[in-house]
Amino acid sequence: MRVTKESERVAVLTIKSEIVRSAGVFLRREGFTEILPVLLSPITDPLRHETYDGEVDFYGTPYQLMKSMIFHKQIALRTLPKIFCFAPNVRMEPAERASAGRYLAEFVQLDLEVREASRDDVIALGEALVCAVFESVLQTCADELALLGRALSVPTRPFTRVAFAEAASQFGEPFDDALSSTLDGPAWVIDFPRRVREFYDREDPARTDVLLDMDLMYPEGFGEALSGGEREYELERIHSRLDRDDIPRATFARYLDEVRNGVPRSAGFGIGIERMTRFICGLDSIEDARLFPKVPGDTHAV
Repeated sequence: MRVTKESERVAVLTIKSEIVRSAGVFLRREGFTEILPVLLSPITDPLRHETYDGEVDFYGTPYQLMKSMIFHKQIALRTLPKIFCFAPNVRMEPAERASAGRYLAEFVQLDLEVREASRDDVIALGEALVCAVFESVLQTCADELALLGRALSVPTRPFTRVAFAEAASQFGEPFDDALSSTLDGPAWVIDFPRRVREFYDREDPARTDVLLDMDLMYPEGFGEALSGGEREYELERIHSRLDRDDIPRATFARYLDEVRNGVPRSAGFGIGIERMTRFICGLDSIEDARLFPKVPGDTHAV
């Protein structure tokens, strides 16, 4: 649906507020500590898809607006074993992405990371988090869901898992929309090839070029919900990944200095708050999931 009435907008924002509240309650119950977001840094997520760098002159040194706190999450685990953050992200992507209905140039991501965790650990955590949030929204926002005409149910665990190679064979690449449209409930895509992901995603020691990562896909054609996995944490393996991907080590010199000083083994993920709001509310476009939306290519936003 498209939000056309003020009462519908109030309902969407009320549900979004409950998503944030209930996610925080769940994670604190699981032993997580909330940290505050980083907005400017000399290092941020390189990303495999096209974006424009939001560069800022920071006292004569080029800093970037944060695309994701992936590196900072790893470093934070030196201090705390389980962390989460509601992190504003800025990703200025090509204008044609606006038509997909699920991209914002400015959005909030619930980022979390767990020391000494495996992919299976954070998959189980992700499923529990999604189900806990859905349950809370159903309990506290029944009137708002009814106003929006949205029938929501709590997914059954465990969620289905689909290998990247299997999905690509069936639907071609990219397959997000096609796969999502066939799903009755959330499903994991696992085992991405190295060529489509970032150098910090951990390569399976037993399978060259296969990464220990995952994406969660919403059903009904709503596409990707979250992305994450295990992280590379050993300096020589990170050097190897950068070299194999033809990424100059100097680009991530500050991050490499931190890894040289030691970062723990970890796994985690980021889940988009606006995308979850869009799915739960059944919205046609993600821009209806927040006030003051900025979609790719829109230069008239407030």
